[in-house]
Amino acid sequence: MPYSRGNSNNIIVGAAAFFVADTTLDNSTLPAFVSSESYKDTLSDEIDFTNVGYTMNGLELQFQPDFGEVQVDQLLDVAKLFKQGMQVNLVTAFAEATLENLLLAIAGQSADLTGTKSTSAGQVLNMSAGELGECPVERGIIAVGPGTGDCAESDVIERVYAAYRALSIESVTVSAKRDEPSMFEVSFRLLPDDTDASYGKLIDRTWTPAS
Repeated sequence: MPYSRGNSNNIIVGAAAFFVADTTLDNSTLPAFVSSESYKDTLSDEIDFTNVGYTMNGLELQFQPDFGEVQVDQLLDVAKLFKQGMQVNLVTAFAEATLENLLLAIAGQSADLTGTKSTSAGQVLNMSAGELGECPVERGIIAVGPGTGDCAESDVIERVYAAYRALSIESVTVSAKRDEPSMFEVSFRLLPDDTDASYGKLIDRTWTPAS
């Protein structure tokens, strides 16, 4: 087989559509794929999912393993490493500064958001401190982005990022500045599910538009 420098079609560029579920997910509760449509369209028809709209700085999935060391007298370096911990984070920024997105960013209870902004009473987000021992709000996340760098196939090949249990545990800033847009930078800590200790999955799929 002749030498090849690489495959430029494997260089993926582009942002993902970001959806947040009202509940946690697992492998059995992920919405089923429809062969004739993009997963973005499938999720848009699911009432339990919220499309956060525009994002800034894309999406980052960070894997942070933690290894312990075994040192022995006869070596100046460690003799063995063993995995003793794991942490996975998903980072993005919500560019649409809606109260719905702020609720997701601060991991608020759904009951904290009431009313609609089209009425005189307005839409209200109750900035509640919660109660001692209150369980944190966990939600599922699915993002759908480009799955190939092949321009001819980019419309039908997509990569799906599914996170089963996500908690927003980092500080979130709400700003109103003259020279910067109001947006919510959010970092989700992902937790493994109880069934198989899976954080979620990444899926590369091809769909075929209906003729």
